[in-house]
Amino acid sequence: MSEVTTTPSNAQLIELAKQQYEKQQFSKVPGYIVNLPSGGKIYPETSKLRLGQVEMRHMTSFHEDILSNMSYIREGIVYEKLIENLLVTPGVNVHDLSMQDLEYLIVSARIYGYGKIYPVTVTDPETSHQIKRDIDLSEIEFKPFNIQSDEAGEFDYIRPDTNQTIKFKYLTIPDAKKISDESTVSDFLKLSIQSIDGNRDKQFINDYIKFEFIAKQSKDFRKYIADNAYGVDYNITFEGENGSTFQSKFQIGGELFWD
Repeated sequence: MSEVTTTPSNAQLIELAKQQYEKQQFSKVPGYIVNLPSGGKIYPETSKLRLGQVEMRHMTSFHEDILSNMSYIREGIVYEKLIENLLVTPGVNVHDLSMQDLEYLIVSARIYGYGKIYPVTVTDPETSHQIKRDIDLSEIEFKPFNIQSDEAGEFDYIRPDTNQTIKFKYLTIPDAKKISDESTVSDFLKLSIQSIDGNRDKQFINDYIKFEFIAKQSKDFRKYIADNAYGVDYNITFEGENGSTFQSKFQIGGELFWD
């Protein structure tokens, strides 16, 4: 039997040439290195993210089109699409990232795209007045992340009452999207827990969560993950109207790029 080959159409060849041209042109846009809040520890050693940093390119007007794309905004994926187009490191996909690491890449894109100074409105706790202040985004710090992972990017939790070893991972963006409103806790546990005393069978883990993991121990486990959470420290110190200082949280919102 002779081998059937498919000849690309003219339209396909034109599209391919266009993609290659755009890739070549974008390669000329200056890049910069961004350190990840996770330090890369949550990713397996086979991932380039394990290095704890990625390279990104500066934003252009093309990327502003992404930020104003109403379809992306309605679907809630506008920032994912932005970072997808800014990532330069070969072999790194935006969906390989955790939400916490993605958030800092968004902040970095804002710094290198529009500058590090970001105006916010906060409430002075002494006067209850809303006041305008500027944040220096380049001074935002990472939370301490001191627990160690194995070569798979997994972490150990020793259950205090049974001494069982639970291996867990921190969730990536696609993982986090799988958590439903109807079963938030059990979905989180199923996605996080990778093995129990070395047993990686999914049905075994699901049954363990459903029938054996007592609520108090489940809560303690989730608290351990939360207490050791990595990410950006969004607590910012502001000066009040009367010269006193107070702390307030800075949150990433839709206006980050449109102040």
